[in-house]
Amino acid sequence: MDHATLTLLEQLISRRSITPDDAGCQALIAARLAAIGFECHCLPFGPADGVVDNLWAVRRGAAEGPTLVFAGHTDVVPTGPLEQWQSDPFVPTHRDGRLYGRGAADMKASLAAMVVAVEEFVAARPDHAGRIAFLLTSDEEGPSVDGTVRVCDWLAARGERLDACIVGEPTSVQHLGDMVKNGRRGSLSGRLRVRGIQGHIAYPDLARNPIHQALPALAELAATRWDAGNEHFPPTSWQISNAHAGTGATNVIPGEFVLDFNFRFSTESTPEDLQARVEQVLRRHGLDFEIQWTLSGRPFLTRPGRLLDALSGAIRRVTGRHTELSTTGGTSDGRFIARICPEVVEFGPLNASIHKIDEHGEVADLGPLKEIYRLTLQEMLA
Repeated sequence: MDHATLTLLEQLISRRSITPDDAGCQALIAARLAAIGFECHCLPFGPADGVVDNLWAVRRGAAEGPTLVFAGHTDVVPTGPLEQWQSDPFVPTHRDGRLYGRGAADMKASLAAMVVAVEEFVAARPDHAGRIAFLLTSDEEGPSVDGTVRVCDWLAARGERLDACIVGEPTSVQHLGDMVKNGRRGSLSGRLRVRGIQGHIAYPDLARNPIHQALPALAELAATRWDAGNEHFPPTSWQISNAHAGTGATNVIPGEFVLDFNFRFSTESTPEDLQARVEQVLRRHGLDFEIQWTLSGRPFLTRPGRLLDALSGAIRRVTGRHTELSTTGGTSDGRFIARICPEVVEFGPLNASIHKIDEHGEVADLGPLKEIYRLTLQEMLA
């Protein structure tokens, strides 16, 4: 058992860091990093009544070399109904070889393993080459507007050069190390308002039903093949997430139909092209509409190179597994880091219980996870 990683993980879980509250997690990590020579910058961003905590910490080596960043988030999602948890989500609890608590998998286990890996590496190689850095935020599970994206802007303004980054998202599926994310799809959302004319349902000739008008266009959008994807990304998908119309009465034709939808798009499409194609369909169907667009992130891809070679080699040495590279799943803060860093990958523990009641992680995986991070550091910066 890796007692050092387990102890730190238990300390982090004990902090009730529901987004965007960091609850002291970053202060705990910063103190440990400062003790081994890191220069720590606390970067609060956001409105005064909801400040987001961010940390940029960097240790300069004795010789030239790349900058390797460990990135992650200290915030966790809300617990859901407490009565459905078998134990308090902020009291680390062991059962059957698993550690239960909110953040045990997403993603405080990765943070604890990263910190201990760096401590061990620096103790063995205080004169390492290059730089080691941490980029942490408490705004990943929330709107993600005052977290990593703001830190990346701050780093760019300072002229900081980042070469490689490991984001500690839980990527493993069946066994530790079986999957690494080497990219993510882009995310483009829209809120569509279709205007009609409200009226009595018995006199449809005196009204205009926006739902009826919108349905043929929506059917066309749902059936559209936006692109074929490529060797790294599945085809772009369009999905409706919410729809609302009506007053609640059964005898009133609504005057407006509001629809939320989202694209998860590959590198074969651009947000500008997707927006234009959607609006072209809506206009062709003669709708009176407006759309508010929100681009949450563009797709990114890290091809095999120094970072992926080092990480996959470390996984193979520790677990004996040949990892699968994947770009599936949702978005992560990697989309922001990829704007200023050429090699960004995500790797962490099992993801089966993330965001669920009784979130947990395998205690036996903590040591191997830490060792994979340490060996990757050794390969990149020794």
